[in-house]
Amino acid sequence: MAKAELTRDITERTENDPRELLVRAFFFACALLSILTTLGIIVLLVHEAMKFFSLTAPLLGVQGETVGVAEFLTGTEWQPSGDGTFGVLPLVSGTLIVTIGSGAIALPLGVATAMYLSEYASPRARSVLKPALEILAGIPTVVYGVFAVVYITPFLGIIFPSISFFNAASASVVVGIMIIPMVASISEDAMSAVPDELREAGYGMGATKFEVTTGIVVPAAASGIFSSFILGLSRAIGETMAVVLAMGGLANLYDLTNPASFLESGMTMTVAMIQLLLSDISGGGVAYRALFAIGLLLFVITLAMNVVSDLVARRYREEYR
Repeated sequence: MAKAELTRDITERTENDPRELLVRAFFFACALLSILTTLGIIVLLVHEAMKFFSLTAPLLGVQGETVGVAEFLTGTEWQPSGDGTFGVLPLVSGTLIVTIGSGAIALPLGVATAMYLSEYASPRARSVLKPALEILAGIPTVVYGVFAVVYITPFLGIIFPSISFFNAASASVVVGIMIIPMVASISEDAMSAVPDELREAGYGMGATKFEVTTGIVVPAAASGIFSSFILGLSRAIGETMAVVLAMGGLANLYDLTNPASFLESGMTMTVAMIQLLLSDISGGGVAYRALFAIGLLLFVITLAMNVVSDLVARRYREEYR
């Protein structure tokens, strides 16, 4: 009771302290600014995208060419400056193939790196390797793109002579390298948070270090590891500069069931947005409005991924007391 009364007394005194009120107001303003910025982006995307679609454009008084929702979502050709066709499937397939390829590289390597840092590395080695790994996240993406063109693509050309100079395989490799630090760092933090009592219980049952790591630590940290996967893949979906340098800018509808598709050039949704923004298009034309339609679709995809990540994290989160 005395402890509860002391806590209540401290709380009452700090709440009336002008300095505490100032600090609280500052933090509230920061939080509010973040929320308003997010809402502003959503409103901009939705408002401009509605001008693009024929179903909602008349409601906003838009005159001129518009595009149907079904035509946009199911169309197989993307030629905004030529025939004026706005089928987004080639862009979605390009985004998916880079995401799948980079995930196949980054997710297992990132988790393996996290397992080493958390369970096998000495404190001295961890203090050196983890900051060095996180430095990769600070390298500009255009540098990664140049690295892909200069080194990765020629190397892949030795293995696959028929590969295009711009190709999805090179983009997948370089984006996979880019997101390894994110996956490894978050997964390592999740594994390090697992109580040592669980490890000691496993050792007490005669388990080896590998069995403890894979059978106890990784399952206990599953929610954090899965969250790192979603964040890493979200980064892969939104990557632009490295992808456009390695993959090119030709809209190509990929066959995701055919591994040979990785040898072809293509375009992702983010690259298409950059091309639309930099091309010679009128500020109020249908091509300009397509920029926001793609952005809205990209926002919905990443939002869905983050919602799924949050649901899975809540479902499998372990609480230790």
